[in-house]
Amino acid sequence: MTRDPQDPPRSLTLRDVSEASGVSEMTVSRVLRGRGEVAAQTRARVVEAARRLGYVPNRIAGGLASKRVNLVAVVVPSLGNLVFPDVLTAVGAGLEAAGLHPVVGVTGYDPAREERVLYEMLAWRPSGVILAGLEHSEAARAMLRAAGVPVVEIMDVDGEAVDSVVGISHRGAGRRMAEAILAADYRRIAFLGTTMPHDHRARKRMEGFEAALAEAGVRLAEREFYSGGSSLAKGREMTRAVLARRPDLDFLYYSNDVIGAGGLLDVLGRGLDVPGRLGLAGFNGLELIEGLPRRLASMDACRHAIGHEAAAIVAGGLAGRRVELAPVLDPGDTIRRAAGAQAASAS
Repeated sequence: MTRDPQDPPRSLTLRDVSEASGVSEMTVSRVLRGRGEVAAQTRARVVEAARRLGYVPNRIAGGLASKRVNLVAVVVPSLGNLVFPDVLTAVGAGLEAAGLHPVVGVTGYDPAREERVLYEMLAWRPSGVILAGLEHSEAARAMLRAAGVPVVEIMDVDGEAVDSVVGISHRGAGRRMAEAILAADYRRIAFLGTTMPHDHRARKRMEGFEAALAEAGVRLAEREFYSGGSSLAKGREMTRAVLARRPDLDFLYYSNDVIGAGGLLDVLGRGLDVPGRLGLAGFNGLELIEGLPRRLASMDACRHAIGHEAAAIVAGGLAGRRVELAPVLDPGDTIRRAAGAQAASAS
């Protein structure tokens, strides 16, 4: 379905917040603009009503107040993660042809910060919103529903979308990785993840991974989590920690390629046989893995295609689209070949 520019959704007004909170429009205006003295109880009623409705003030002044700018709000959890710069590059290229330009906000995987970023960006009446993930606070979802522009949630399709969604099934990706590992006859398996538990996509991959293992009668032997960001050094540190606890592990599945690369460098430096004694895999299919001594097994997160598809939806003024992409697993040099594949090669 295409949005009809002649019949847009009605924007929320100060009157809506006034009626919902039971105070005058003038008082609502003072509260939301942070001007003038207002009783704390009254302020709380206004703020609660505005959050519940998803009301965002319009910062475009005067005769432009009914129009929108040619900017698109793009909200991502991190720029330190190598995935999102690639997504942003694809989004920017896709929007440029339509005369639109991305403006980027970063949330740090913090739902409260995401609310603040959306509030500020929507106040400038962008022509669309592209944001990572499907997990948002109720206030953020209310703002997105009330925005009256195309909203595209990206990277993940495992959940309920506000409007359009473009991404992959992370639970499905986890299942596929588990199936490949089991087929190669690994059984003592650990999952290592950063930005846990706030990285919902990594969590869903672990859930799908564990479910597939359980169906084969295998339990996840160990977990190693870190609440901060990813780095090669952190990958080394986490790998040493989990192998110190369980030296009998025969496979390490990392939540992303960066810590997986750190882990691979660590175990190779210690002379462990990869993939014979120990297999490893990451996620995202980053170019980083091309320069490793062994090519780390990984799965492409379809980040370039996701960026292009999301930009096309916004540029086309579309609504209610669902685009699910299929990531490809690359076993690289760190998953031993399954017995069946070895026999076929020998024949």
